[in-house]
Amino acid sequence: MTASLTLGPVLFNWPVDRWRDFYARIADEAPVDTVVVGEIVCFKRAPFFAEAMGEVVERLTAAGKTVWLASPILVGSERERSAMRDLVAADAGIVEANDMGALALLAGRPHAVGPTINVYNEATLAWMAERGAVAVSLPAELPAATVAALAKAGRELGVAVEVQAWGRAPLAISARCYHARAHGLHKDGCQFVCGNDPDGMPVTTMDGQPFLTVNGTQTMSHGCLCLTAELAELVAMGVTRFRLSPQAMDMVRVAEAFRAVLDGRRDGAEVAAELGGLIDAPLVNGFYHDTAGALRVA
Repeated sequence: MTASLTLGPVLFNWPVDRWRDFYARIADEAPVDTVVVGEIVCFKRAPFFAEAMGEVVERLTAAGKTVWLASPILVGSERERSAMRDLVAADAGIVEANDMGALALLAGRPHAVGPTINVYNEATLAWMAERGAVAVSLPAELPAATVAALAKAGRELGVAVEVQAWGRAPLAISARCYHARAHGLHKDGCQFVCGNDPDGMPVTTMDGQPFLTVNGTQTMSHGCLCLTAELAELVAMGVTRFRLSPQAMDMVRVAEAFRAVLDGRRDGAEVAAELGGLIDAPLVNGFYHDTAGALRVA
């Protein structure tokens, strides 16, 4: 089976015109097979994109992309719960669940599972398959041995196993907004300051060393996950889907580079060196090699 590329949802607070134009270019130029769309980090941002959502989905679908709609990572208020129920009830195709509440609502119908839900072992994967999961995107922190075991189980269960191969790794989500607090604001009056950081806000240690990235209520890695050199090994394990998480850069070029490696037309290590020059962050792959996630293992 030919490995496919998934473009995950935009995690950052981009202006709606930029968001719309980004997906228009993805539709026209990017060699990705599936595009996951939806505001999953902060419910307060969602209304800005609601009006453009239909246009974006239509444009992507017309271009031959498979479109999945994503549920939020953290659902707290009744308004948020109602919005999630509406998303599931709309029955507009595959929904990617990003929290356990969405999984409960989707039970018994085909759905996908996003990387923010912890799938660490075969028993969890089997439980999800029984409830209707057709694809599971694994958490970014899993080492190669665990990925291999889950890929084997996925083949036996008929569930496509996906690995994030590009982009800052999602690490945590909070009901509080550190992005707002860092600017002396409360979450309810945040003034959407996260929009000032289209690739997230860098966080440094007390001695000034880059440490993490904050994106509204979300904590992410400082380094950009890049597994181009590991793609052949992952395909051999039975991983069939690879996720690219959007960053504020030329994502069409990223998708083209990954497609070239998967097709055997380019060398993965060479591509990593090229992509490293396009983003203002170190490339990392430590989690996959069972060491600190912030490291790059040759």
